[in-house]
Amino acid sequence: MTPSESTSGQGLDFTSRPGEPRTPAPKWAYLSTGAGALVIVATYLAVILTQPATLGLELGPATLWVMLGYLAGAVLIAAGTLPLIPRSIFALMPVAIALNITVGQIVGTLTPVPLYLDSLGSVIIGVLAGPAAGALTGVLANVIWGVTINPTVIAFTAGAAFIGAAAGWAARLGAFRAAWTAILAGLIAGLPGGALGAPVAAFVFGGGLGVGTGGVVATLQAAGLEMLHATTVQSLVSDTADKAIIFLLAFLVLRSLPRRIVDRYPLASRSVRSRRPSPSRSAPVP
Repeated sequence: MTPSESTSGQGLDFTSRPGEPRTPAPKWAYLSTGAGALVIVATYLAVILTQPATLGLELGPATLWVMLGYLAGAVLIAAGTLPLIPRSIFALMPVAIALNITVGQIVGTLTPVPLYLDSLGSVIIGVLAGPAAGALTGVLANVIWGVTINPTVIAFTAGAAFIGAAAGWAARLGAFRAAWTAILAGLIAGLPGGALGAPVAAFVFGGGLGVGTGGVVATLQAAGLEMLHATTVQSLVSDTADKAIIFLLAFLVLRSLPRRIVDRYPLASRSVRSRRPSPSRSAPVP
C-alpha cells in the first residue's frame, strides 16, 4: 500500500507523494461533504414534519423518497471524501455493514433486551478511517437493511450516520486510547443519537420499535408518561447504554488487531500508540 492509500479521512486534505507536504482539498470537496450532510438533515426533518403513515410498512412511495434522500446525502459525502478514505477500507465496509444488520436484527428486533447494537460496524470503520467513512457506512447499512429485511430502519438513518461520524470524532480526540474514555465517548454520543431517534419512533411509528424497546415504552406509558416523553426517555437511556457498549467493543476490537493492520490507518494508529514499546522499558545494559 502506498502512502497515499493510507490516508485516514481525518480532514479535507489530499496527500501528495512521499516527502511532500499535503495540499489542501479543493473547495468542491468541502461543498460536496457539507451538501451531503445538509441533505441528510433535510430528509430527517422532512420525516419528522410530514410523519408519513406508510413509512417502513412497505417499500412504497413514502419509504422510497426517504431512502433516496439518505442515499443522495451519502453519495454527496462520498464524492467529497473518497480521496481521503483509505482504499483498503472499502474491503472492510461490506463486513461492517453485514455486522450492523445481523447484530441489529437479532438484538434489536428479536430479543427482549432494550438495546440495538446495530452500529458496531459503523463505529469500527469510523475509528479506523474517520468520520466520513463511519457516516457513509451507517447510511449504507441502514438503507441496505431497510430494502432487504426491515423497512422501518430507513427512517433512523440520520442517527446511524451520526454515530459513525461520532466514532471518528472521538478517535481524533484520543477516546479509544483507554477503555473508560471509549465508554465515556459512547455515553456522550448516545445522547444526541437517542434525541435523533425519539421523534421518529414517536411520531412516525407510535412508540418504541422492537421487542425490548417497545416493552420499555409501553411500561413508561402505563406509568403515566405521554408517548413522546416515554419514547424520549427510552431512547436516551437505551442509546447511551447501547453506544457505551458498542464503543467499548470497538476499543477491544482495535486492541486485538495486529499492529501492521492498525498502522495502515493513521487515525486508528494514534488510538493505540501506547502499544508501541517505550525506550525506557528496554532491558538494562549490564
